[in-house]
Amino acid sequence: MTYEELWHRLTSVYDAGEAKAIVRLVLDVRFGLSATDVYCGKVTELSANHQTELEKIMLRLEKGEPVQYVLGVADFYGREFRVEPGVLIPRPETAELCEWILESKGERLRVGELCSGMWREVRDYSVLDIGTGSGCIAITLALEMPEAKVSAWDISNDALRIAEGNALKLGAKVLFEKKDALNIPITSKQWDVIVSNPPYIQPDERDGMEKNVLDFEPELALFAPETEPIIFYQRIGDYASKSLNPGGTLYFELNPLTAEAVGDYLRQIGFQEIVFRQDQFGKQRFLKAKKI
Repeated sequence: MTYEELWHRLTSVYDAGEAKAIVRLVLDVRFGLSATDVYCGKVTELSANHQTELEKIMLRLEKGEPVQYVLGVADFYGREFRVEPGVLIPRPETAELCEWILESKGERLRVGELCSGMWREVRDYSVLDIGTGSGCIAITLALEMPEAKVSAWDISNDALRIAEGNALKLGAKVLFEKKDALNIPITSKQWDVIVSNPPYIQPDERDGMEKNVLDFEPELALFAPETEPIIFYQRIGDYASKSLNPGGTLYFELNPLTAEAVGDYLRQIGFQEIVFRQDQFGKQRFLKAKKI
């Protein structure tokens, strides 16, 4: 099979540009062929075993299965994360959320006080990621802010298994726990940052979604309840209002359709300095709120 024959097989599922990009990614990640190799025709020089493996991959791709699941990996913030159908595929927009949090990276990441003219460290800077999925947010923050103490929660056993594996592979120190974002008990534990990218797609948005997302990615991580579209934001906001340290910050990835409703709710429960930020596509995608 030539490169041209391969990408043409995917044009019933993707447009030409995306089909070409997917095939190049497969040839690079699985078979080590560079762009130069591909354009020099080295695809036809693959061994018989590799040709057989490539055909199996192509059959899965032709059914619309996301290439990240087929390859078992996804790039996020310059790192390779393992993904399986049990977790949401990390998106570039979510990396923008991490970048916003990391804009404070230059600030002191240990919380202290002046005592007799000397700085005394009181406690570690603590970060919580609720609904961690593949662990991409928590692991990225742990690696980029090594002095912070990072925890991550999810209700899915599959997600926690995958996230723990990613943390081990990437050398990140993250404490993973199984917890339900809709039923978080209030404890004495306090946080400096709470971040979440919860399920936020509304059921009536299905018609405008890509088939490969609907058919293969976990509904549990995608869709909010039809009658309570911001319930995850409300319950996480309730928890954060009681569990953030004074001056602590809550970050959300948002559905632009319900962004204002989320902001209004957070104001009602006492959050201040609520700021929205657009993603790279100009959509109101992120929120930052401070507990005073």
